[in-house]
Amino acid sequence: MSMKKRVLQIALFLAIMLLTFYALFSGRDLSEIGRAIMSMSFWYLVPAIALAVFFVSAEGFMIWYLLRSMKAQKDGYKASSLPRCIQYSFIGFFYSGITPSATGGQPVQLYYMNKDGNRGSDSTVVLMTVAVAYKFVLVVMGLGILLFWLNPLRQELGNYFLLYLLGLALNVILVILILGVMLFPKVILKAALLFEGLFIRLKIWKPSDKREEKINAFIDSYQQAVAWLKGHKGSLLVVLFVTFLQRCSVFVLTYMVYLGFGLEGSSAMKVILLQAAVYIAVDMLPLPGAQGITELMYQTVFVHVFTGAYLIPSMLVSRGINFYFLLIVSLGIVLINRFVFDRRKTAKAVRA
Repeated sequence: MSMKKRVLQIALFLAIMLLTFYALFSGRDLSEIGRAIMSMSFWYLVPAIALAVFFVSAEGFMIWYLLRSMKAQKDGYKASSLPRCIQYSFIGFFYSGITPSATGGQPVQLYYMNKDGNRGSDSTVVLMTVAVAYKFVLVVMGLGILLFWLNPLRQELGNYFLLYLLGLALNVILVILILGVMLFPKVILKAALLFEGLFIRLKIWKPSDKREEKINAFIDSYQQAVAWLKGHKGSLLVVLFVTFLQRCSVFVLTYMVYLGFGLEGSSAMKVILLQAAVYIAVDMLPLPGAQGITELMYQTVFVHVFTGAYLIPSMLVSRGINFYFLLIVSLGIVLINRFVFDRRKTAKAVRA
């Protein structure tokens, strides 16, 4: 990624963040919000933070698990350690958080995985498998909520119910496309080239010889993933199970915040399902970290859960832990890798 593009992405992220916080705090009593936040129980704050860290670390575990599964099939192949794989996950979280639609994470993860000596093809298969599992589990959960909790969902979401349907539909379409690439690569390739030609004629894109190569490389990577997964169904089941726990952790986090404020009247299932609905609705929107829309939707969806003066404080705590706190931790890991580990490797290479 060029420095100019990186600066623009960070500038866009900061601009949206500042506008979001301005909208949240404008006309509100900041001292009242501060007192409410300080009233949250420490004994629920700790598990909430632990759930957030688990959310990111679980992806690192899945990367490590899949790399080790591949290592067992190949003599002389050294996979990255679990702590290093967790670092990949935090690095991916940071770049996904500051780029629209979370598109920046996987390329950087792939860069570091290859740099550490992991096979490029294996790294691609691992990241694609994790991505497919993430979207698949999210779609299954979203459809389950829609089928078995339709009336309460529609009532609690209000006007945001259509956004939920849109978010779920976009995830379903993405899963279908991914499976299509895996199972019918030639059909998807023809469709991609057809759309490319259409966009060129409409002057949305410029002609590019490299674009077709990238499309072919993209489809090849998913074909590798499906070929490997067909022979390792047990590994896939483990990844799906861990992904389910990972998704649930960030939803349960909001219930920890609810208990931390000493509130009563809403069941754990209701709080968890509402948080899941918010997550599904905004997951595919082209905003860095889904900032702005997440906070707006939260205020509407949880207005009858976090009653009184606790609505904004609860959002600041839950959103602060599951996004901004993780983003700061991830930034620290990115900087350590950039200015400490990378320089050490360079110095060793020069001495060798």
